[in-house]
Amino acid sequence: MTSADHPVTPNEEMSPSIRAQLLATEHWSLLASRSTTQNELLVRIAIFLTLVSASVVSLALVGQATDFDGRFDLFTIVLFSIVLLVGTLTYLRVSNAGEEDLAYVIGMNRLRAAYNELDPGIDRYFVASRHDDDQGIGQTYAYFPHGSDLIQPLASSMMFILVVDSVAAGVLAGLVANAADGPGAVVAIASALASIAYFTAGSLHFLRRYQTFQREYAPLFPHPKSDSA
Repeated sequence: MTSADHPVTPNEEMSPSIRAQLLATEHWSLLASRSTTQNELLVRIAIFLTLVSASVVSLALVGQATDFDGRFDLFTIVLFSIVLLVGTLTYLRVSNAGEEDLAYVIGMNRLRAAYNELDPGIDRYFVASRHDDDQGIGQTYAYFPHGSDLIQPLASSMMFILVVDSVAAGVLAGLVANAADGPGAVVAIASALASIAYFTAGSLHFLRRYQTFQREYAPLFPHPKSDSA
């Protein structure tokens, strides 16, 4: 997508008031879609965390009922396999929703650029950006600058779910090693390696998608070069 595909000059034949109404309608539509997506994520994350909590409680109950014999080992392996599967699906949904949210932010930044074309100088009243490049997107996500660009992704819901999933992967690997009568050192090493491998795979998945976005995305309203330098 390039700026040549979307003329930036407003249609002079349309009344400015009508154009403003159309832009406002689209703005509210994007806000509603963004709110719906965020509410869905909260529900999905809450369901997953409830499953994790219930699984931990069930371990104590089943352990007492089975005297922690072979049946307990089988139960825990099946249980944490399910937890890890649900967690992986939750991570993928959170990752997809992050891209959706990015699209909504880009769309609303472009609408602010259109408002500024209707009323030049109105952007001084905006808290969020009217530019849809990396700098403008970052301003909309974090109104005040931080010391590092890593704060936003590290504090995201996607990173939170990835960490929980990595822990679940490590627990599952440790349970399998323990069921195979592995010594304590083997159980600890298997857990650590599984956690690191899962976290690395999830991080690479995010990086690949972000790099694809960086290659294919072309902003329509970038900052002037003098401002972005």
